[in-house]
Amino acid sequence: MQASPLSTAPAAAPARRGRVAHALQALQAIVARELFKFVRQYGRLVSALVRPVLWLAVFAAGFRNVFGVAIVPPYETYITYDEYIAPGLVGMVLLFNGMQSSLAMVYDREMGMMRLLLTAPLPRAWILFAKLAATAVLSLLQGLAFVLIAALLGTVLPLWGPQTPHVILAATGGALMLGALGLLLSVHIRQLENFAGTMNFVIFPMYFMSTALYPLWKLEESGARWVFVAAQWNPFTYAVEWLRFALYGQDPGWAPWVVCGTAAACFALACWGYDPQRGFGQLAKRGG
Repeated sequence: MQASPLSTAPAAAPARRGRVAHALQALQAIVARELFKFVRQYGRLVSALVRPVLWLAVFAAGFRNVFGVAIVPPYETYITYDEYIAPGLVGMVLLFNGMQSSLAMVYDREMGMMRLLLTAPLPRAWILFAKLAATAVLSLLQGLAFVLIAALLGTVLPLWGPQTPHVILAATGGALMLGALGLLLSVHIRQLENFAGTMNFVIFPMYFMSTALYPLWKLEESGARWVFVAAQWNPFTYAVEWLRFALYGQDPGWAPWVVCGTAAACFALACWGYDPQRGFGQLAKRGG
C-alpha cells in the first residue's frame, strides 16, 4: 500500500525544522568565527579607524570654513564641512571593511578553508550569505566605533530619534552592498599578491568619485563634468546619500533601490563565481 500524503506530512515537518536549525547554526558559527578573529586582531580595528579619523580631525578641520555647504536637502540650515563629510567617512569605514573581507576570502581560499567550507551539506548561497552577514556585522561595529570617536572630536551625528530605524537600515544596506562587492571581487583575485593592485582600482575611485567629500551640485558647478557623471553612476554615492538622508529623516529617493539592487546583483554573481563547475573551481586550479 502507498503511504498517504497526509501521513508523510508530520514526518516531513521535523526534518524541515532540522534543516532550518542546521542552517541557522551554520550562520551563527560563521559569524561568531569572524567576530572572534576580529577581536584578536587589535590592529585591524585601529587601521580601519585611522583613515576616517585623520580625514575628520585634519582634513575637515583645515577646510571647515573653506568649503561652504549650501542649504540643500537633506539639510535645513548651513552646516560645517566636518558635519557634511561625516556620513561619507562612515561609508569609508564600510567600504574598507568590505574590501578587507575580500582579502580574508582570498586568504581562506589559499589556505583551503574556503574549499572545506563550500563542501558543507548546505546550499552554497547560504554559506556565502553567512560570510556576507559576518562582514556586515563587522562593518557596522566599526562604523559605530567611528561615530563615537567623531562625537569625542565634536562632530555629533543625529543618530537618535524617530529616524533611528531608518539610519540602521541605511547603514545595514550599505554594509551588505559593499560586503557583496568584496565577495564578488574575491572570486577574481587569484592570489594575495594581487590584492593591493586590485583594491587600488576599486576603493579609491569609488570613494573619491562619490558624494562622500563634496555634493554633486558642487562637482557640476566647478565644471568637473566627467566626475559628476561618474559619481551619478557610482553605487557608493547612493549608499552615502541613503545614510545622509536617513540621518536627517528625509526621503532618500532612489538610493535604497540602487543599493539593494547592487547588493543583490553582486551577491548573485559571487554565488555564480564560487560554483566549482564555473568560476571558483577553475580559478582555484589556476591560482594553485
